[in-house]
Amino acid sequence: MKKYYLPFEKPLREIDFEIETFNSTQPEVENNNDLIIKKNEIEKSVFSDLSPWETVQLARHPNRPYTLDYINDWSNDFIELHGDKAFADDHAVVAGIGSIDGLKLAIIGQQKGRNTKDNIFRNFGMMKPEGYRKALRVMKLAEKFKLPILTLIDTPGADPGIAAEERGQGYAIAKNLFEMASINTPILSVVIGEGASGGALGIGLCDKMLMLEHTWFSVISPEGCASILWKDSQKAPEAADALKLTPKDLVELNICDKIIFEPVGCAHRNFEETSKILKKSILEEFSLWKEKHDLNFDFLNSRVERYSGLGIFNES
Repeated sequence: MKKYYLPFEKPLREIDFEIETFNSTQPEVENNNDLIIKKNEIEKSVFSDLSPWETVQLARHPNRPYTLDYINDWSNDFIELHGDKAFADDHAVVAGIGSIDGLKLAIIGQQKGRNTKDNIFRNFGMMKPEGYRKALRVMKLAEKFKLPILTLIDTPGADPGIAAEERGQGYAIAKNLFEMASINTPILSVVIGEGASGGALGIGLCDKMLMLEHTWFSVISPEGCASILWKDSQKAPEAADALKLTPKDLVELNICDKIIFEPVGCAHRNFEETSKILKKSILEEFSLWKEKHDLNFDFLNSRVERYSGLGIFNES
């Protein structure tokens, strides 16, 4: 995969070039410890104090792992299920049944493409009504066989096209929210990249939400917010500050339950370690849930209580 550098990652381009030059000129030496230490220090410096807008940019990084990257790394028996039994198969969402270290579960996640051709095929990770119906079909299947549900969120929003609206985009998302509220099996949602608008919410109603460190989740994208408030999408950085969309902000608002901190270099520069950390966190969450709750657990009331508590505040 071709390396891509964001503007604030410029120091990383230089150290990567140094390491590549060293490796090509001295192939007999396995590692240059001084360069590796220098690289780690630069990575810590670059990613240690990001602004909300830089966090948004990092969540959109072209080299960042997507849903299928994680699924292929975690599960060797994942079976993808296709279609909504009504209209078509939406390639912007991957849904199926598999196992992670012996834990059988349903996995549903939004999938972007790595190049123009793939992005057109995947519709840039923007789900259509048939995508939400497919996701719900797999959730209902998981409920029937008492399998936990894992949803991986990474979308710039639901498909905004006229065709999607004609086929009931809003209703499809609302239907998912209605049904997911009472599905009789645990739902764990993990934000692995972007979590924008109803596009994310349509598979994001859950018992617990985790977020990777450099991700975001909001009712609208910064560009969309800036276009509405200031009629200028160039004010997206200001909008990102105001939206409180980072994991740290969302933990304080009780929307996010836990931040999964990424390794040195972040997910797009250290996929293997990120995948291990994320898998461990997911397995721990399902294990803790199993220890705390019995088969008679009231999912509906628990979720109503969780979401009814959001947005409540006291003035002193």
